[in-house]
Amino acid sequence: MSVVFANTRGCFLDPRSLIERGYSRCIRWGDDRKSHMKCCFKRQCFETTKSHYSVTEDAGNAGLVQKTDLKTAKKRKRKHTDLNQGEIDSLALHAKIRSIILEGTSSLVDNVRSCGYLNGVTDGGREPLPSPESKLVSLCEMAKELPLMDDSVQEDCVQFLHAEDGRTSHLDLFSRVTENRLDQAMLVTLMGEEYIIPPHSAFLLSDFTRIQPLVHYGRTFDLIVMDPPWENKSVKRSRRYGFLPSSQLKKLPIPLLASPNCLVVTWVTNRPSHLRYVREELYPHWGVEVVAQWFWVKVTSSGHFVFPLDSHHKKPYEVLILGRYCPYAKNSPSSPEIPEMPVEDQRVIVSVPSALHSHKPSLSEALKPYVAAEAKCLELFARNLHPGWTSWGNEVLKFQHASYFTLTPADDPVDVREEKATEEEEAPAALGSPGQLSPSCCRPPTVE
Repeated sequence: MSVVFANTRGCFLDPRSLIERGYSRCIRWGDDRKSHMKCCFKRQCFETTKSHYSVTEDAGNAGLVQKTDLKTAKKRKRKHTDLNQGEIDSLALHAKIRSIILEGTSSLVDNVRSCGYLNGVTDGGREPLPSPESKLVSLCEMAKELPLMDDSVQEDCVQFLHAEDGRTSHLDLFSRVTENRLDQAMLVTLMGEEYIIPPHSAFLLSDFTRIQPLVHYGRTFDLIVMDPPWENKSVKRSRRYGFLPSSQLKKLPIPLLASPNCLVVTWVTNRPSHLRYVREELYPHWGVEVVAQWFWVKVTSSGHFVFPLDSHHKKPYEVLILGRYCPYAKNSPSSPEIPEMPVEDQRVIVSVPSALHSHKPSLSEALKPYVAAEAKCLELFARNLHPGWTSWGNEVLKFQHASYFTLTPADDPVDVREEKATEEEEAPAALGSPGQLSPSCCRPPTVE
């Protein structure tokens, strides 16, 4: 189950369960024959057991209250007059939303614990985290030498991953959208590395300057989620990944990709200037109306904040700005009648975070009530794929690398025969459109 619990404050997600839902059946080719496998995302990636501070139990706050460690306590407290305007704005924002974060998280954690989750027990052992060297960004840089696609040409912008012999060496990943139209995941070799591609998914591997094939793809989307590489001092110092100046985000072709009433969701850092930019400049530039602000709260496998809630350095939460694309003026006679799906404001999404840098949880289940049942979904600046979604980014395959998964051969002949029969029965469905939300296999969330 991916949504462990939900109430009026928000929901608690099991992100690893959501990942694995699309990989219960996987096929690979070798020596001109097809074999069946099961794929599991490695458990140690979601076993954050320790907070970055010492924890005190508090019955009223579900053990979420923290006391600062000795090193922090010895630091001189900065006077309000020592703070710059950005820091003052950050404190004001935190004071405004603090109770929402604390009360919402406490409510969800309490209920999840009563269901047997967040008991601190892990089973991933002490295995090191997978850390394959990613060459995707450099490959995208090299692909810039290829000629740009003519904006008037829309043919040949799509290619299929599936081939009778499983060979993928002929694929052009940088200037075409690649689709897996099968009902099962595929383990394939791309650019000399093994990747696992989920069912009914599509992706384009390119940087910001080569997004045209996605526009020429001929699809518009009902849900667009994006996680921009926001510019900040920490990123510049670490050089962990490239960043994009905020002003460049306006060049994203959202009006060409979004269906009317499309739900647009943007991950934003806790920097107030970025939040203001999205609300006051970016969304209005695209014709997107802000409808809600959500928070992703990160807790350990014992249910404690991963960072002190009141830390001046790092917060245990991140912000999501939700908006609706409105290409028509309200009450305009020419605007089509599209059913309204109101989005609740100030909701909290709680989960144990991935230990892998910039590996965000999938929002498909949390956003499911606010889009149509057959919604076409797109993720921008993606670093992994989702079953039924279309994804774009210069690291779009990063966390699809086979080293992040445990692969188990499906040796049972009965299982293989059953899977083969299912494939034959569902063959017409393999031609379905990528970009649709997968049906949930979890139990209906409990509501208080």
